[in-house]
Amino acid sequence: MFLKNCWYVAAWSHELIDGKLLARTLLEEAVLLYKSESGKVVALEDRCCHRGVPLHLGRREGDCVRCMYHGLKFDATGKCIQIPGQEVIPPKLGVRSYPVQERDGLVWIWMGDAALADPNQIIDFPYLRDPQWKGIPGYMHYDANWLLIVDNLSDFAHLAFVHTKTLGGSEEYAYVTKPVAVERLPRGFRVERWHMDAAPPPFHRKVLPAEEKDRHVDRRNIGHMHVPGIFFLESMFSPAGSGSENGNREGSREYRNCQFMTPETRRSTHFFWTYLNNFEGNDHLISRSLHQSLIEGFLEDKHLIEVQQKVLDNDPSFKMLAVAADTALSHFRWTFDKLVAQERTAEASASPARPTVAIVPSRAA
Repeated sequence: MFLKNCWYVAAWSHELIDGKLLARTLLEEAVLLYKSESGKVVALEDRCCHRGVPLHLGRREGDCVRCMYHGLKFDATGKCIQIPGQEVIPPKLGVRSYPVQERDGLVWIWMGDAALADPNQIIDFPYLRDPQWKGIPGYMHYDANWLLIVDNLSDFAHLAFVHTKTLGGSEEYAYVTKPVAVERLPRGFRVERWHMDAAPPPFHRKVLPAEEKDRHVDRRNIGHMHVPGIFFLESMFSPAGSGSENGNREGSREYRNCQFMTPETRRSTHFFWTYLNNFEGNDHLISRSLHQSLIEGFLEDKHLIEVQQKVLDNDPSFKMLAVAADTALSHFRWTFDKLVAQERTAEASASPARPTVAIVPSRAA
């Protein structure tokens, strides 16, 4: 169900301000996240090894955290370093620590074998640190499996029907546009789609100057999906007929959208996202408008996806069938399943074989 030896987004950096102890279930494991006094992010198993009380109910002390049941204190590596009233601390007393990295306002966590955690494998999204690109970070919780959200983002055709009055613009999008390129990648895919000479969708129209609101546009979307559940979307709106498909960017407005799906459980997901633009200047109302538009659109998705999850739960024998528009999402699911199988095989090979125990009948006295 889960791919563990990879980096997941665990939180936005701003969720850890002011010494907050953040409890978050990730891949069905209870994790405590906090920033130490030195400013380093710490991720520990959110369960005291003594009596199992969650550590997020405790107290941060410098770089450490203290369980407020019996006072055991753990350092940033998870090692127990103090037991009130007891001088000797058994070496086995401690909690699991997880590799974490903080980059560009995101906290990344490695849920698998810590020895394999390579920070160079974290996928870079440079727009998050480029001051020209501005936006507001967002978070949602889905009561649905994360792969259903990946399916949704992999299929641009749903924009026409689910988001007609928000992100899509019209049902025409589904009928007159097709992917001009679907690139299958070793750990994901890239899809490019154009919609020529169309009215601007509602979310874009809201942030246009009055004289441009009714002008038709040529719209390009390029979606990148990466394992384990990272989606980048490059959107461009150019004056209709301006030649943007040939490289002319004059008069174009562009957006960069990043979305991170981190499984909470097999039936729930943490969804982190932000929608960036490069044209607002000092008008921060544009970011606020776009942020609100994305919330409206995601709530439309969320309603359908959570109902979809209930339908699948009610009939586990039901098999979803593919159509032509599912090329990208089918490749992603195939790729993900292959990587999970490889990880499980590697784990089985690394596990020591259990010794065979001979059962000898006892002799009668």
